[in-house]
Amino acid sequence: MNEARSRRDEAKDTPTRSVVLAGTGGQGTITAANLLANALLAQGFDVKTSEVHGMAQRGGSVISMVRFGASVASPLVPRGEALALVSTELLETLRNIEFAAPGGRVIASRTRIDPLPVLQGAASYPEDAEERILELVPGSLVVDAPLLAEEAGDRRAANTVLLGILSPLLPVGEEEWLQVIERLVPAKAHAANRQAFLAGRRIAADA
Repeated sequence: MNEARSRRDEAKDTPTRSVVLAGTGGQGTITAANLLANALLAQGFDVKTSEVHGMAQRGGSVISMVRFGASVASPLVPRGEALALVSTELLETLRNIEFAAPGGRVIASRTRIDPLPVLQGAASYPEDAEERILELVPGSLVVDAPLLAEEAGDRRAANTVLLGILSPLLPVGEEEWLQVIERLVPAKAHAANRQAFLAGRRIAADA
C-alpha cells in the first residue's frame, strides 16, 4: 500500500510522458491502449488517449496514443517524444518509429501482416524490417509475441505480452497491472492474459 501511495504522490509532479501503440486491425492495439490508460489512471495520473484508424477492414493500420502526467494538455504525441513505441507488427513499427524519443524504447512483435498494396502486388514488404528497426533504434526489443502468448494459453494475448515488456518502464506496480487486466479482460481470458503479461515482465527483466 505504501508503494502504491508513493506512486500516486509522484503522479502529482510528473511531466507529461507518452506511449504510442501501433498495429493492424484485429491485433488488439486499442485493447492494449485501454489497459495501459486504465493502469495509469488508477495511479492518479491525468491520462489522455487518441486513436487513428486506417482502412476499416481487418489489416488496416491502427495507432493509439496514451499520454500521462500531472496535467496533460493534448492527447496527440509529437514525433520524437514517445518514451516507448509498442507495435504488434513489423511494418507498422517501421512506419511509426519516428515517434520514439531519443533514448526511447521500441518494443515490437516479430509479426508480418501484408497490407493491401503488398497483397495486390503494388508494393513490396521490406524483408529486412527487423534489421532496420534494430538499426534505427539500438536497444529495440523484437519478440515473437504470438508464440509467447500461445505458450501462456492464448495466441490472441500477444498484445498483453508486449504490455508486460513495457510495464517496467512505467510507474505502475505489477499487482496494479494484474488488477486492471482482471477488471477489463473478459473472465474466460483472465488466466491467459495474466500469464502473457508476466511472460513479458520476465523478458523485460532479462533484456
